[in-house]
Amino acid sequence: MTTVKSDFLNILQERDFIHQVTDLEGLDAKFTAAEKSNGLSAYIGFDCTGSSLHVGSLVQIMMLRWLQKCGHKPIVLLGGGTTKIGDPSGKDESRRLLTDADINNNLAGIRSIFDQFLTFGEGKSDAMLVNNAEWLDKLEYVPFLREIGTHFTINRMMTFDSVKLRLDREQPLTFLEFNYMILQAYDFMELGKRYDCALQMGGSDQWGNIVNGMELGRRAAGLQLFGLTTPLITTADGKKMGKTADGALWLNEEALPAYDYWQFWRNTQDADVGRFLRLFTEIPVDEIKRLEALEGSEINEAKIILANAATAMCRGENAASTAHKTATETFEKGGAGADLPTINMDAKILTNGIVAIDLFVEAGLGTSKGEVRRLIKQGGAKVNDVKITDAEQVIGNNDIIDGQIKLSSGKKKHVLIKTA
Repeated sequence: MTTVKSDFLNILQERDFIHQVTDLEGLDAKFTAAEKSNGLSAYIGFDCTGSSLHVGSLVQIMMLRWLQKCGHKPIVLLGGGTTKIGDPSGKDESRRLLTDADINNNLAGIRSIFDQFLTFGEGKSDAMLVNNAEWLDKLEYVPFLREIGTHFTINRMMTFDSVKLRLDREQPLTFLEFNYMILQAYDFMELGKRYDCALQMGGSDQWGNIVNGMELGRRAAGLQLFGLTTPLITTADGKKMGKTADGALWLNEEALPAYDYWQFWRNTQDADVGRFLRLFTEIPVDEIKRLEALEGSEINEAKIILANAATAMCRGENAASTAHKTATETFEKGGAGADLPTINMDAKILTNGIVAIDLFVEAGLGTSKGEVRRLIKQGGAKVNDVKITDAEQVIGNNDIIDGQIKLSSGKKKHVLIKTA
């Protein structure tokens, strides 16, 4: 890849963030000049389809963080308008349409995530949060078609992956979704005009949408715009980043406890440690090279450093320290760390007793009774660190120790049962 001069693009290259750039030399020259003056504005868009983002969005968030650390201005664009349509990229079917109330609730939840990673304010490099409903909700249909629609051809739109892949799989694509790429392109142009935003960044699946926005901005407003995408992040075994057996790995504390977040990073596969340290922490690259070279049991040192750094950035230093302490108590000392996931249970249930198979399902340590039976048969189910062999064993008040019951599935998943 071409050697770059600007601090920001150099960091992205060194840490393997870059997949595609529309004009690397031109963008590098623009950043280099901006770093000597007032900085450059760049944005990434996030639709409000849920109340939290998950780890799959973390690469994009980290790029905004590095952008700010290099003296530039990050723009977080929340899709209060585009969420009403839904991005068809990578989807086999239409997203469920959300109400305005749902979208606003989701927007508030997502907004809180960025407070952990970015500094917002009025300074030249302070981040901005913008809602595209501010302009999209005001558009009039016929004037919009006349002004913007003439810059798009159906022939070209049919070649973009978000459309082509859906049709290749013989899945329906509604006219509503077909308009998504036009609205996203309009966002880029609008941000360019309002805030002198010159760069849109996003995942590799957004390449077509980004290019559309650049071309619209050039044709309709005479803007010089750039695009940059990141590679699809998968784990060493080929799984999509952020997807686990238990579902998405959420960034909000309300959606996923800090201990579970810490454990996700601690359980990183050996082959992923160096890459994840580059992408998801600010640890210097020279130190990362030392850590990723560790072998055998010593690689666990690097995994703990990764877990502490990633958790501290997303949840705070105290949360990372508590999660680390809890893990140490749980795994090394055989205790029941204070930060383990907890379920409050009606005291009457434990007074009457509940069979182990039902309790493990209730605690989320198995998705079905069949799965729990297999866990018990394989010797992976424990109550208060004691292996159980009978799925019908009754768990009750006699099993309460220090006001709680510790359930374990294997060596890494634990839940505390407390009476409500």
